[in-house]
Amino acid sequence: MKTMAIVRVVAPLTLLLVLIASWEAYVRVFEVSQMIMPRPSQIWDALNAGFRNGVFMKHLAVTGQAVLFGFVGGVIIGILLGAPIALSRTFELLFYPYILGLQAMPKVALAPLMMIWVGFGIESKIIITMIVAVFPVLVNVIVGLRAVETDRIALIRSLKGGVFAEFWWVRLPSAAPYIFAGMKTSIVLSLLAAIAAEFVGAEAGLGYLMTQLMFKLDTPGVFAILIILSCIGITLYMIADWAQRKVVFWDATTADRWKSK
Repeated sequence: MKTMAIVRVVAPLTLLLVLIASWEAYVRVFEVSQMIMPRPSQIWDALNAGFRNGVFMKHLAVTGQAVLFGFVGGVIIGILLGAPIALSRTFELLFYPYILGLQAMPKVALAPLMMIWVGFGIESKIIITMIVAVFPVLVNVIVGLRAVETDRIALIRSLKGGVFAEFWWVRLPSAAPYIFAGMKTSIVLSLLAAIAAEFVGAEAGLGYLMTQLMFKLDTPGVFAILIILSCIGITLYMIADWAQRKVVFWDATTADRWKSK
């Protein structure tokens, strides 16, 4: 088991090192301009410089706030909307078509309107991020609350359990794996939404900084930010996955998946 765990770590790292070495060699041998394809060593220098002078941390804090507040707000709204839609046909007929319409609308198209209504501050980025984060959670809440075995519903009702008991003890635990699946999707989409909103118009943030570096033709700096964003996305997903294993500990699928690792 330990040998397998070591292999799972060493193999991807070895492949990464090979790819980086090949990239470095190719750019040096063929003398590719750094404006087109910078060397990994130049990207590393840009990363070091950005963190040493505090520029990356300053803009990372702004983007992190937009992602965090937008994601949390999206999850809360998704659960609050999804639960009544899943449990009430009336709510579904009234609200679900409008939610689908909002989801079908390109979110980037809403960004300029948010800039007009709210301004170029972090508030508009939070709203865009929240809108993007809502739908995956909402859909999974609906599916999860409806994907309950009828025998469990019959059991709780035979024990004279009311609507609240049915929801709390049967439907919600059954829906929890679905909800976390939606959250893992939303947390990555939240990062993408925040960056896209900062591209459209912002005063700070990694997306704003990336735009400034592109205007300066600082390609190593752009690649450095892309690496930071990739690390953030992976970290957020792993945190959500860890939370799922801790909270939904009774889910056999999740437990078996991690035991196999």
